Amino acid sequence: MSSITRLTGAAVAAGVVFAAIALPAVGGTGAMFVSASEDLGIKPEELKEPPLAEKTTVLDAKGNPIAQFYEEYRENVTLDEVAESMKTAIISIEDYRFYEHGAIDIEGTVRALAKNVTSGGIAQGGSSITQQYVKQVLLNSASTEKEKNAALEASYARKLKELRYAMAVEAKYTKDQILEKYLNIAYFGGGAYGVEAAAKRFFGVNASELNLAQAATLAGAVQDPNSTDPNLGKDQRARLLNRRDTVLNRMAELGKITTAEATEAKAKKLGYKGTPLPGGCGASDYPYFCMYVRNEILSNPVFGKTKKSRTQFLNRGGLTIQTTLDPEMQHAAEQAIKKHVNASDNPVASEALVQPGTGQIKAMAASRKYGNSKRKNEMSYNVVADAVHGGGIGFQAGSTFKTFTLLTALKQGMKINDGFTVGSGYRAPYYSSFKNCKGENIGDPSHTVTNDEGGGGFKSLATGTWGSVNTFFLTLEQKVGLCNVIKTAQSLGIKRADGQKLQEYETFTLGINEMDPVTVANAYAAVGARGKYCAPMAITKITDRYGKVTNYQPKCKQALDPEVADAAANILSGVFTKGTMRSVGGIGRPAAGKTGTTDAQSTAWFAGFTPDLAGAVSIGDPRGANDHKLNNITIGGRYYGSVFGASVPGPIWKDTMLAALKDVPPTDFTPVNTARFGGCGQSCQPVRTQPDPGGDNGTNGPLDEANIGTAQNN
Repeated sequence: MSSITRLTGAAVAAGVVFAAIALPAVGGTGAMFVSASEDLGIKPEELKEPPLAEKTTVLDAKGNPIAQFYEEYRENVTLDEVAESMKTAIISIEDYRFYEHGAIDIEGTVRALAKNVTSGGIAQGGSSITQQYVKQVLLNSASTEKEKNAALEASYARKLKELRYAMAVEAKYTKDQILEKYLNIAYFGGGAYGVEAAAKRFFGVNASELNLAQAATLAGAVQDPNSTDPNLGKDQRARLLNRRDTVLNRMAELGKITTAEATEAKAKKLGYKGTPLPGGCGASDYPYFCMYVRNEILSNPVFGKTKKSRTQFLNRGGLTIQTTLDPEMQHAAEQAIKKHVNASDNPVASEALVQPGTGQIKAMAASRKYGNSKRKNEMSYNVVADAVHGGGIGFQAGSTFKTFTLLTALKQGMKINDGFTVGSGYRAPYYSSFKNCKGENIGDPSHTVTNDEGGGGFKSLATGTWGSVNTFFLTLEQKVGLCNVIKTAQSLGIKRADGQKLQEYETFTLGINEMDPVTVANAYAAVGARGKYCAPMAITKITDRYGKVTNYQPKCKQALDPEVADAAANILSGVFTKGTMRSVGGIGRPAAGKTGTTDAQSTAWFAGFTPDLAGAVSIGDPRGANDHKLNNITIGGRYYGSVFGASVPGPIWKDTMLAALKDVPPTDFTPVNTARFGGCGQSCQPVRTQPDPGGDNGTNGPLDEANIGTAQNN
């Protein structure tokens, strides 16, 4: 080949590349380009094609969708799932010789250049569909603004590299495969990526169902999706309508449709529906559980080494996440809360249900809807969970913590009827009477803790628990050791809702630490599972976009001697028949639990369990529980002088369990080993019937110690 020929070829190729830079839309290749590219040394270069960002779907335990997450809302489809009218429309307006040329279309590019010169603007584009696909891949692969700008810059170097990639793509795939990839990667506006998402977003139909007018609309949108985004207003819709008609005219000009068909389609209105994009916890029917799942993935290294990798895994991975949420149990919790607390009330009630033996979270509900509207009294954080899972600071758990002191006493060999005589007030004898887990003296001889109703007397593990007697439990905590009680609580997963260290003071047993319902319910579930503690679990299975399945198993350990848990369950079952829940009653099957009320009714709780299901209910004012106490207040349309654990949380728990377990056969607790825990051994009191002056709800009546150790739930 002569130098003149080489010069001519180089000039032509350079001109083609220049034209392609100036023209953003249609193109291809031919014999002339092949010759020119050889003279310039333009060789194909393999294009790295990372998976497209694809939506993640979250399912409940029965396989029903409950939420979606995505960085780009996209649903990939195969080419045979796209209407013929859509394929024809996009090819007609973007690259009408698509099936006839290679990576660049010289004829189309030169024609477009001439047309644009004579028109004084951009009337026709010069980039082929293959080139546009390459540009979108580079743009989607960019992880920084610099990389994104490089993928879009109008430079000879960028365009030349794009052409080399396009040549490799044309050699690697068939035309149908390239068109399919382009239709799935293109952005159409309105937050819709890919033709399937766009069809649903714009018109509420699948891509296979698009009619001619709708197909022409979407085909017209890809040129400048931001300026024609119908979701942004009237001007954008007007521009989109004009683009639709341009596409229809072009289809008629090419003979793909008749003039009459084009006229009929142009007579139709735009028809944009603006179907809400699915996804996000705000759009979920179960926003608090959704937030838990989302934050579990974003915070757990199991799902990626860094926060960035975990975010991409969730929002771009095209995952299907199977969860533990039971829709019937969730409904039971929601209805029970709604019965007792209004969404408009200042105090908020929240509840979590957990399965003993697995840690599976079956329900998360609250009296307020999730959202940012102050007018609607919505919650903007996950009031049912801890801060790691989108929650806040939680509420002090009150006397529900007495269970950990009870368990510690049983672990140390105390029997059910062991106890001591206590007064109506308790003051630590010495600073050294209580030591935190660092061995520091933290007793407070200057402060007196009293019972809600005053009085004292002999209290055993059983009667002290049934009456929730403060002075008894401080005496018991002093005897068994504060740090031992703390370690028992921690072995059952107890940690503060705000993520801070547990406050290790003598009043630990009275529930001074702020907690969340998931954590408390899960700790009680471990007692119901005979001491088997399982970490809270919301995700059971993840299927990736390629069909690979990863199953997640419960993470459990034996935190308590099973017989210790049995003895505690036996005592706690008496709370329904002889204790603070006596006025509320049981659920018609073996159940155990503990009321909780904090100082001066700042917050109130109930935590309880059966062998099949555990739950915890809290109520408090998120404006500040200490400043907005639960006294002289109307909740759920009912006036309360003071709210205790048995006033609102207890009835919510009972109504929840009755509905949630209605189709679950009752399971009995394992009987107490009476040889080990029956009677008394260290400090005994003759069997007698006496009134109980203690308690944390002031409704206690006679307690019959003769039945201690054999208490059954009614």
